[in-house]
Amino acid sequence: MTVAPDGRSLVGDVVRLDRLQDSDYDELYAAIGNDEVYAGGFGGGVAPRSAAEMRESWIPATAKRFAYGVRLVADGTLIGTSSLGDVDLANERIHLGWTGYAPAVWGTAVNPATKLLLMQHAFEDCGFGRLKIQTGLKNTRSQAAIAKLGATREGVLRRHMAQADGSWRDTVVFSILADEWPEVRKRLEERINR
Repeated sequence: MTVAPDGRSLVGDVVRLDRLQDSDYDELYAAIGNDEVYAGGFGGGVAPRSAAEMRESWIPATAKRFAYGVRLVADGTLIGTSSLGDVDLANERIHLGWTGYAPAVWGTAVNPATKLLLMQHAFEDCGFGRLKIQTGLKNTRSQAAIAKLGATREGVLRRHMAQADGSWRDTVVFSILADEWPEVRKRLEERINR
C-alpha cells in the first residue's frame, strides 16, 4: 500500500531534513538567496531580493508539497532545501525536486545524502513505485547531478514551464523506479562514504 509522506524529520550522517518552517526563511535566504543559485533556473531563475520576499512567494508554494530545510548534521547550519511533491497515490508516483543548495556545498556529499534520505522515505516508508526528478534543459549542472544519482533520463518536455523572467523552460525528466532503488541506494551510499 502506498501512503503519502508524513513530514517526519529525516536524519542521516551528513544532513538532517526537517519540514521547512516560517522561522527558517532568514537563514535559508542567507544560504541560497543569490543569483548564483538561481542562474540555472532554480525558483524560476530570478533570486528573491530579501528573506521577506522569499517567504512571501514560497509559503503558498511549499504548502502544496513536503518542503524540507536541509541542515548539516555537524553544526546545524541550514544550507538548502529539497521537497517531495506531486503525490499520486493511485499511480504510486511522486516528484523529488525544488532543490537548491548554498554554492559552498555544491559537489560535496550534501546532495547524495539529501537524495538518499528523501528516496528512502519515498520508496521504503511510503511504498512509491516511481520517483520523478526534473530540471531545466539549460541547467546542465543539475542534469549531471541527477544522472549521477542513477536516474534514467526519459526525455524533454518542450516549452513546459513559464519562468520568472517571462521566458519558457524546456524540462528534462528523469525517473527512478522501485526495482531500481536498491542499486541507486548502493551507489548513493558509496558516494557519501567516499
